[in-house]
Amino acid sequence: MTDRYTTLHLVEDQYEPGSNGAVLRNLLGITSREEMEHVEEERFGRLMDEAATHFESDHRFTAQDILWLHKTWLDGVFPWAGAYRNANIGKGGFMFAAAAHVPELMRQFEKDQLARLTPCRFEQVEEVVAALAEVHVELILIHPFREGNGRIARLLSVLMGLQAGLPPLDFTEIEGMKRDEYFAAVQAGMDLDYKPMERILSGVVEWTLAACGR
Repeated sequence: MTDRYTTLHLVEDQYEPGSNGAVLRNLLGITSREEMEHVEEERFGRLMDEAATHFESDHRFTAQDILWLHKTWLDGVFPWAGAYRNANIGKGGFMFAAAAHVPELMRQFEKDQLARLTPCRFEQVEEVVAALAEVHVELILIHPFREGNGRIARLLSVLMGLQAGLPPLDFTEIEGMKRDEYFAAVQAGMDLDYKPMERILSGVVEWTLAACGR
């Protein structure tokens, strides 16, 4: 897992010796970025399969579930798998929630967005997309983990989509040129404006349904 964020120099931010600053310190002694990415991708694929059967269709997600997802994915790879971050991090000059506030923000996230919007059993696609967008944006703004927040947030969207009767969402639509649009949509959430993310996720849903012939 590579360091893509500006951070404070705490224990969880140290690089693996011999990696030339390309790989965070890990329990496997991996120094190659390519090897770490392969390990992460392989384990994430297994996590997606396990998570899809782990949660019932009427499950109301909690902060503990999100910790479980992260730990199941990266346990044995990083010592901080399944733990909230201790470092303040930012990207492109934008700072995510301060690390000291993450536990309380996750409790609020559980009581508000997760309690209101899961299980995601809305009948209209527009309602589903609105729920996905709000949950996704708020989780990314909190950025509870040192790394892996984007993939965990996308996986949560997939799981919510399954509750709504959608096929597993394909997020390749937001890669490449749409990354800037995606990050701007996340930032819009600071003002409780989820419409930009709704537009992006609406495209994800349309792309997924079209690929499935629906």
